[in-house]
Amino acid sequence: MFQKNLLFILLISVSAFAQTARKYSNEFLNIGVNAAALGMSNAVVAHTDDVHAGYWNPAGLVHVKDKQIALMHASYFANIAQYDYAAYATPIDSVSSFGVSLIRFGVDNILNTTQLIDNQGNIDYNRISTFSAADYAGILSYARKSKIKNLNYGANAKMVRRIIGDFANSWGFGFDIGAQYQYRNWKLGVMVKDITTTVNVWSFDEKGIQDIQNAVPGQNQELPEKTEITLPKLQLGVARNFIIKEKYSLLTAFNLNTRFARTNDIISSEKMSIDPAVGFQFGYANVVFVRAGLGNFQKITQFDNSQKTQFQPNAGIGFQYRKIAIDYALTNIGDINGSMYSNIFSLKVDFSAFAKK
Repeated sequence: MFQKNLLFILLISVSAFAQTARKYSNEFLNIGVNAAALGMSNAVVAHTDDVHAGYWNPAGLVHVKDKQIALMHASYFANIAQYDYAAYATPIDSVSSFGVSLIRFGVDNILNTTQLIDNQGNIDYNRISTFSAADYAGILSYARKSKIKNLNYGANAKMVRRIIGDFANSWGFGFDIGAQYQYRNWKLGVMVKDITTTVNVWSFDEKGIQDIQNAVPGQNQELPEKTEITLPKLQLGVARNFIIKEKYSLLTAFNLNTRFARTNDIISSEKMSIDPAVGFQFGYANVVFVRAGLGNFQKITQFDNSQKTQFQPNAGIGFQYRKIAIDYALTNIGDINGSMYSNIFSLKVDFSAFAKK
């Protein structure tokens, strides 16, 4: 019965999002990539300047001087969900660069017990099967230096594929744009995700849905709408790197993440909601890095209808040797019961590390 209810909830979640335009849609694309960025609570829009910029702000790809690859793996919700990311970037010429990013977020081996009981009312465990609920994204990025000194811009074209076993699946397409500008020691960044809105078109196995609709007595859920629209999101960032003596540095960064709808974000109105994030990176000799950040500031309503402000602290460390970087982040370290902790590892390789001297 639990598995039937789980299937029903999964499909209801599609129905909830699959209305004209929703506050939360394709949310797996807002988790973030790269343990270094996650350790700084994703406050990286202004200073991202490597292969990961294809995800965070494509304008930063112009700083890539040689081919780069990146890999990341993370587990969420007590290892129930798996999150994987891979990316590649390369310069095209002296003023432009190209990148590609691949993302998968999925829950695998979900039990499908809709056929557990046969037509005679007998329980047959051999009729149990498994399925996956997974979200995929492919992002193509292009960046270019503008004719204005220190101003760079870029764009993403992304394809989204979402699958819930044989019950439902969708295809979606959208675009992002970004820009970065450096003024003296300050770096400024802007990123607009889903600038034209991202449209997901769903198809459903009507027979499969009928099999699970009766799992919850009294619920005669209609088929969800087939079009899901993701609203644009605006991210503004500022960063500055301070050199402390000769080998020590301190990178400070601040983001404002804006949705054009009312949410539980700490700053919220009918027209928009803003979630700030701040991150720090202390570096030694450009080899060892210690990171920390605060983000995801939310207003939480208690059982007595009072409100409190909650935020998510993150931390991380990183090591770089000959342009090969290994990074680790521990996210949501303020979670008391530990069920939301996530250990994240990522690897970045710059091919210039193998160039002959």
